[in-house]
Parts: sequence; C-alpha cells; structure tokens
Amino acid sequence: MSMTRRRFLSRSGAALTAAPLVDLVRPSGGDAAQAPARAGGVFRHGVASGDPRADRVILWTRISGAPGEVMVRWTLSSTPAFTRIVARGETATGPARDHTVKLDVPGLTPATTYYYRFEALGARSVVGRTRTLPAAGAARLRLALASCANYPHGYFNVYGRIAARSDVDLVLHLGDYFYEYEQGRYADAALTDRAVDPPHEIQALDDYRRRYALYRTDPDLQEAHRQHPFVVVWDDHEIANNTWRDGADNHQAAEGDFHRRRDAAYQAFLEWLPVRDTGSARQPLIYRSFAIGDLADLVMLDTRLAGRDVQVERTDVLGIEDPRRSILGPAQEHWLAGELHESVRASTRWQILGQQVMFAPQTPADSPGGNPDSWDGYRISRSRVYDMVERFQVPNLVVVTGDVHSAWAYDLPRQITDKYDPASGRGSLGVEIVCPAVSSPSPYQGSDGEARLAETPKTRPHLKFLDGRSRGYVVVELTRDRLQADWWMVPAVNVRSDQQRFAKGLVSEAGSRHLSDAAAPMAPVTGADPA
Repeated sequence: MSMTRRRFLSRSGAALTAAPLVDLVRPSGGDAAQAPARAGGVFRHGVASGDPRADRVILWTRISGAPGEVMVRWTLSSTPAFTRIVARGETATGPARDHTVKLDVPGLTPATTYYYRFEALGARSVVGRTRTLPAAGAARLRLALASCANYPHGYFNVYGRIAARSDVDLVLHLGDYFYEYEQGRYADAALTDRAVDPPHEIQALDDYRRRYALYRTDPDLQEAHRQHPFVVVWDDHEIANNTWRDGADNHQAAEGDFHRRRDAAYQAFLEWLPVRDTGSARQPLIYRSFAIGDLADLVMLDTRLAGRDVQVERTDVLGIEDPRRSILGPAQEHWLAGELHESVRASTRWQILGQQVMFAPQTPADSPGGNPDSWDGYRISRSRVYDMVERFQVPNLVVVTGDVHSAWAYDLPRQITDKYDPASGRGSLGVEIVCPAVSSPSPYQGSDGEARLAETPKTRPHLKFLDGRSRGYVVVELTRDRLQADWWMVPAVNVRSDQQRFAKGLVSEAGSRHLSDAAAPMAPVTGADPA
C-alpha cells in the first residue's frame, strides 16, 4: 500500500507506539489543556535533518544518559516501514560534542523523501523524515519560513502548524532559534511551565548547550524537525542581543572576552543543529548556498558575525551613510557577488537571499530614522547589493527575512522616491518577504502601538503587507512562472493550540520584481511515498 506524505504526518506517531524501543513525540492537539508529553529516555531531544542537497543530507540526534563515549547505529530508508534500506552505519559520540550525533549522508537521489532512525543503549529513536533537493527540471518547491522562538514567552504552536503541513519541502529558520536571557527577563510570567535552563544569562559553552537542550525538549519544535529538513542561520540571540563582529549590546566587559563567548555559542550551534560544519573552530562562518536545480538558488547570509560593524544611533545619518561600514564584510560581499553572477550565468530562475534583518528601505536617503540594527543602518552596504543585482541583471531577487517579530512584505526599490511606482512595481529590483515570530512579543505593544501601525504605510509606498501583532509563519512556493507567499497566523501563544488562520497571500510573477495580491491561499500539494 502506498503512503502519502500527509498520511505519514497523521499516522507516524500512532504507528511507532507498537515498537517498544521508541521514544514517542506527538504534535500538540486541539485541546489546549492537554499538553503533549515530552520525549524521555535515550533520545529525549528527538531527531532532525538539515542542509539538504540533491545528493545528500545531514542527520542529527542526541544521546541522553551516557556518561562517556557511546556507539550509535543509524539507518536511512526510502520507505517509512524501513523495507528498503538505502544506507546504514555506526558512529561514536561522547562528552566532547555533548553526545550529539551529526552525519552527512551522501549518494542520495534528488527530490526524494527518505526516513531515518537511530539506535543506542538498547533504545530506538522516533522515525524522522527528510527530503533531498531537486536537480534540474524541478517544477515547484515550497519553503516554510520561521524565526524568533522565545521559550518563556509562549508555546511553539507555530512549529506545530509547520510540522503538520505535508506540502513543505524545506524549513528556513532565519534566526533567533533561542534567546540568551536569564529567568524572568523577556518572558511571560504567567507561563510557569516555561522556565529557562540555565536560569542565568548564558555565556559559557555549557550554558549554550543547556539552552539548546531545553528548547529541543519542546514537542512542537521536535515534531517540526522530525517532519522536515531545516536550513538554519543565526541572528543575534544565539550569541547575545545586538551582536556584531567584535561585541554585542548584551555583553559587558565584566562578562569576560566576547570572542570566547562567541566561540562557545558557535560550538554549541554546530553541535545542536543539523548544519554542515565549515571545519573551522575559530571562524564562525554560516553563509552558504543551495542549488534547487535550475529553479532557484538559495543563498544564506550572515548579517551578524561575519563582517558587521557596530551599529550607530538612528540619528547618526553620517554613520548610517558611511561607505566604510558594512553589514556583511568584504569577504562575504565578494562571495555574494560570485553567487549571484553564477546563478544568472546558469539561467537559474529565482535568486533567494535568506537572511536575518529587514532589507527594504524604511526611510528616505540622507535622513534619520528606520531601524539602525537592520540594513537601514548600513545603507551603502545595501547599495552595493543593489549594484550587484543591476550589474548581473538578476532576474528574480527574493529576500526572506526574520528578526522583527512581525509580518511584512515589500517591493525593493533602491530608494523611496518617485522613480518607484507602487502600482506597477517600476523601479523595484526585487521583493522581500518577512516572517513573523514563533512566540516573541510584538514590537507594536503599548498605548501607541495601533497608531504607529496605522502611520507606517503612509511613509512606505513600497510596503505591500504589514501585520505587527500576530505570530505565525510563511509558506513560499516557487514555480517557473511565479512566487506565492502565504502568511499563516496562530491565535495565541499563551495556550497550546492547533488553530491557525490565513492572513495574506501575495504573488510575484517571474520577471516582475513586484508583489500583488493573491486570489486565494495555495492549495495543498500531496505526493505518494512508497510503503
């Protein structure tokens, strides 16, 4: 009997209960009072996959309860019942890498769904599902966008909704996978079951490891990782608030050397997330690219650590316009130029920049305002990216963004002037899709929140959508002819819920570099997987 991806989503948890060595993780259900049980035992942090390519993928798990080195068996199958084994092997882990396991499995078939599991210490893990990227000739791809998951500020209902989707090929996590703060700071005090570990602000390697471990006990996050491969980049809170190349706002001199703290955060990031290692212990590099056949190139940037200069005040126009200041750094800018040039030379249809902070202009040139932590604080850096787009004639630039705890969509003119036409998109060089937070609070709180929301579109003619209050995620579909982005919002994060609502759909026709309203949300896409 064939099994669709949807049926794997709905039946995999129930099917696994028959196996006595399986740690079961269930997605949250409709009854908010019935919180899903956390996994325990050897595989209490679940399984995950990530950084897929057409011929390989990273598989991940962690072993709990082992004081020293332990051997771990792994199996990859083309069927959920493991009737057709594709690859298997054994590897060791231990305290030096916090008992995490990460494998790069090569020799796979493009655009194919695989299933995997681990065994250690007499226990067997839950079954994970992953998928390789397509090679040439791909007709469509669906991405889910997520960012800003604050454990003590709410439940991860958004991850639960992403996990439940059978039509997602890849999840892009665009930063702030966790927050570094101490217990009680930046938290909802009413959520007494969402205390952080360790309870102090995290600074050392063991602190960062424990914070990842806490987040990965969340059942909705576990289920999202189990169901879909992830591509992850950090923003600032994976290290400290408002991080830049050589420091952070939330790092004081009394807390020791910043680079030691940065290196600890980097090591834990590599251990706990299914990302492909760079091989460098002292150069924290996460910018990398993924070819999605000739349909799209996914170029993931680092706007935090690789080359960012310290941000200036929003009133410092000279600093904001200083050509010596960079958000990417020279090496990454050079690399990005090469990626865009090669993408165009290969006649790839879409060029997607996955990154952390808002790219679109928020204020006119030579004026204060905007958010200096975003590309608006590094305007000449942004101009150099626009120069690349024009020089290489990039046909379909799409910037996907996190960070701001709210939902936005923009056309991307160089500047907010009358050279840009909001109706036709004339003067736009691309589009930007900004996903809301998983659980972090809205920036439009307070008594003036509604007034600020109402005023914002009046000064931003290139703004196509704004929801400043809701938490949620975005699904982006790419075809040869068009892109569609659908925003889905959850009703609350202070209770567990499986509810969501469609908030907005926007379309960009290939070659238009412009967003317009979609007629309806995208229809589900299902495909049959073998038994």
